[in-house]
Amino acid sequence: MNNIRNTLKKYALKPVRYTIKQNAYIITTDSGRFVLKKINRNRDRNNIEETKEIYNYLQTRSFEYFPKLLNADDEVEMYEYIEDVNTPEEQKAIDLVSMMSLLHNKTTYYKEVPIDTFKEKYEDIKKQLDELTNYYDNLITIIETKKFMSPSEYHLARNISIVFSSINFCKYYLEEWYTLINKKTKIRLVTVHNNLRTDHILENKNPYLISWNKANIDIPIYDFYNLYKYHYLDFDFEELYNIYCSKYPLLKEEKMLLFILLAIPPKVELNNNELKNCIAINKALEYIYRTEKLIKPDTFKQTSKETAQ
Repeated sequence: MNNIRNTLKKYALKPVRYTIKQNAYIITTDSGRFVLKKINRNRDRNNIEETKEIYNYLQTRSFEYFPKLLNADDEVEMYEYIEDVNTPEEQKAIDLVSMMSLLHNKTTYYKEVPIDTFKEKYEDIKKQLDELTNYYDNLITIIETKKFMSPSEYHLARNISIVFSSINFCKYYLEEWYTLINKKTKIRLVTVHNNLRTDHILENKNPYLISWNKANIDIPIYDFYNLYKYHYLDFDFEELYNIYCSKYPLLKEEKMLLFILLAIPPKVELNNNELKNCIAINKALEYIYRTEKLIKPDTFKQTSKETAQ
């Protein structure tokens, strides 16, 4: 607490009330409310410097939908406090993808890259898919040799074709994507928040994004990818995807890579807890079903035609 008191003293702020929320202190003072976070100087120093650089860059791009960083020394981060208005989660999700599209629009640029830039990404995904194939091949072989299957094993065996179908789907379109992308020498980059979820948006007069400590520069698909992986059970992502793309249309190679990454099925690892096994298999199958709904066959047919042109 001493470092927080020292920061308040530095700015001549007299605390009236302390509220602890997760890893932050919301402090009411005689001059208003502020959010303070302790810094682990060994672990967080680089992140703080990178976050400051991101904030400075975003301001130059006229994107200021984040709390102002008032202090960031070796001890404490201090931000302006923004009151979060109670908003339905579905509306928050819509506002979140709208902010995502605005962030990407404001920070887009193109960069020359070596011709083999995408080879490593292709090989990494191909390796992941091959390992998943081998894993499920071996798992289902073991399960089918048993005279009596457990409920979770039977459930997986009944649905294993769905898992392999998703893997084969990804393998086929990975080759399509690589054929499309491997001769390109430019890549579209944006500032990616990289940690989007509904508890990281504050609704006020304007929406504000918080928790920028994972932000970096990358291709735009990863914000939607991470949002989907975190919230796929919570929202209608077909609607959210359409909202995002109406404001920031993805290039055909970006769309294809996004759908490939989303369609990779989860790896279900069975253990001695039958209840947990059943829950894990149900969750994995639900992920596949919901992702199939988002990735309509017509979308891929159109992407495939574009690739052939």
